[in-house]
Amino acid sequence: MIPIPYGKQSINEEDIEAVIAVLKSDWITQGPAIERFERAVAEYCGVNYAIAVSSGTAALHLACLAAGLKEGDILWTSPNTFVASANCALYCGATPNFVDIDPLTYNLSVDELEAKLSTTEAERLPKILMPVHFAGQSCEMERINDLGKKYGLTIIEDACHALGGSYKGHKIGACIYSDMVVFSFHPVKSITTGEGGMIITNNEDLYQRLLRLRTHGITRNPSCIQDESHGPWYYEQVELGFNYRITDIQAALGFSQLQKLDSFIDRRRYLAERYNDLLKDLPLVCPYQHPDASSAYHIYPIRLKLNKVSKSRQQVFNELRESGINVNVHYIPVHTQPYYRELGFKQGTYPKAEQYYKEAISIPLFYTLTEEEQDFVVKAIKEIVR
Repeated sequence: MIPIPYGKQSINEEDIEAVIAVLKSDWITQGPAIERFERAVAEYCGVNYAIAVSSGTAALHLACLAAGLKEGDILWTSPNTFVASANCALYCGATPNFVDIDPLTYNLSVDELEAKLSTTEAERLPKILMPVHFAGQSCEMERINDLGKKYGLTIIEDACHALGGSYKGHKIGACIYSDMVVFSFHPVKSITTGEGGMIITNNEDLYQRLLRLRTHGITRNPSCIQDESHGPWYYEQVELGFNYRITDIQAALGFSQLQKLDSFIDRRRYLAERYNDLLKDLPLVCPYQHPDASSAYHIYPIRLKLNKVSKSRQQVFNELRESGINVNVHYIPVHTQPYYRELGFKQGTYPKAEQYYKEAISIPLFYTLTEEEQDFVVKAIKEIVR
């Protein structure tokens, strides 16, 4: 039997033909396919601007730079995330810090956030708050936005898991409760460009700066040129940027994938509901869905009730892999990583995230997962945990 992965991309002939068309065209990078992809994602989310970049991590970095994050500033995020959500602060010379999670949603806890904001000295408050939509489910953005306004915070949504999800009737990415939203197009995400990311905003000033930062800090915009133009070829570097550009090859794949996004998400939701039903009587916790949110179901993490299971999480994990099911774990809390311990963070600081990590296993969920494969996964879990 071929092992069942926890996640994978879905590529069909239309995607392949879209890429071939670009390869046969005059542009394979910095051409019209990028702008077409950006417009399509912006329209899907209902916002004014979208900037495609080389990865979700690049998108997080540029969003922080565009917001003015610098040395001496602070960014708060969730410890239950991939390290990029915190690393982006370090890239800017700033300091990352964390807010513990809600034990139901596994997202950043708004109650913990409110308490931490109210007890933090003004000079130690964050410049940027980065809530992470873990597993595809939106954080409680309305409450987070209210706190952001009260304390003067810039809010950047790390929605790398969440393209296709919604919150309070709006697409995640609508920028109703934040300044910017970041997506990832890694192969296991809602849609893929191979590697790639995107920043969404309604703020034109942020948009113009993001365009510059994506390409070395270079501009051809006449309103930003400081010296007299030398001719049609003229450009100026007006700040220090990066080569974080995406290619037309990737953008063509992304545009093709975007046409199928809603069907991808519908299938993920169907399979998640089916898991909820098939696993309901086992000694584990299925993902909770907040009534204000509709998850994109990037992953499906179960949480073992270890006091009712005679095996450790590692034993369950190993036995599932031995059964041909390539489960994974999301995430090792960022503050417990050796690099972050060297920065002064300690085990035990964010107990809810740490407890979740001890119990979590991500089981297979992706568009092409069949019901037969899903039944095989469920059967294996039942045999292992009972």
